[in-house]
Amino acid sequence: MPQLDTSTWFTTIMTMLPTLYLITQLKLLNTNHYQPPPTKNSNLQSHGIRWQPKWTKTCLPLSQPQQS
Repeated sequence: MPQLDTSTWFTTIMTMLPTLYLITQLKLLNTNHYQPPPTKNSNLQSHGIRWQPKWTKTCLPLSQPQQS
């Protein structure tokens, strides 16, 4: 049975590592990351609209008895 020649393995692995690193960096460079929407100026949106209290409702947990 012939002997396996491993003399070039070190060179192959050591050149493969930087190559894989560069490929990964290039792929990550081209991906689109989430960007939060731009914040709106609060001075322009202060309309002074108040909540209507008739639509406000407090929900109690089911474990507490309801008071009539």
